[in-house]
Amino acid sequence: MAELAVVRSEETQKSQVDTETTERFIAEKRIGERIKRLRLKKSMGLVELGRHTGLSASFLSQLETGRVVPTLRNLARVAMVFSKDLSYFFDTEPHAMFRVHRRKDRVRLPQTGTEAPTYYFESLGYMVPDRHMDPYFAEFIPPAKNVETKAHMHPGYEFLYVMDGELAIRHGEHECTLEQGDSVYFDASTPHSYVCAGKKPAGAIIVTMHQAPAAQPVTPLRAVSLGTAGPRPMPAAPTPALAEKR
Repeated sequence: MAELAVVRSEETQKSQVDTETTERFIAEKRIGERIKRLRLKKSMGLVELGRHTGLSASFLSQLETGRVVPTLRNLARVAMVFSKDLSYFFDTEPHAMFRVHRRKDRVRLPQTGTEAPTYYFESLGYMVPDRHMDPYFAEFIPPAKNVETKAHMHPGYEFLYVMDGELAIRHGEHECTLEQGDSVYFDASTPHSYVCAGKKPAGAIIVTMHQAPAAQPVTPLRAVSLGTAGPRPMPAAPTPALAEKR
């Protein structure tokens, strides 16, 4: 009978989640690290967070270091301070982005919108989805005579580093010539253009940084009394201009 009881006990233990597995599952969610990131992003100290949540600074410190496990009630208090849903602390975090682009895989494309391109470019980040910047390698060739450079513009900012040769840049009313090792950072929403300024081709690294369009103000709804003419139609929201793409 005793041996049978031991067997049944072992079977019962195997059908239950053990403590070690539970602790590992909680640790994998990195709840404490997520709370600390939210707090530091707001430049908030433990004492200040404690005032907002009603939790002590010492408890929050232990929570961030993983020494204690929060109840859903306490976690909800923290989530509400940072305007987050409880699911934020349990959703799988995205993996760190890491993409290698081999030179042999790149595609060399000519300047668009012209029959006589003055430069060719290769995307250095074409395999990265939802990227926040676009890096390029560009080669600027000496232009033919009487060839007018075409200016362009787009939202965001642009950085250019000259690797070799000479490159003339026009940005609005500004003009300058860059040489090997020179760089420039400018507002890309201003019309700008580039052209090789030497007898040999110029090479450069160009990084365009995206900028989200400004949020449109929300017009509050107002009560309208119904008369014979009926309610006035609401004005249409302004449509943001489409960015010119290269």
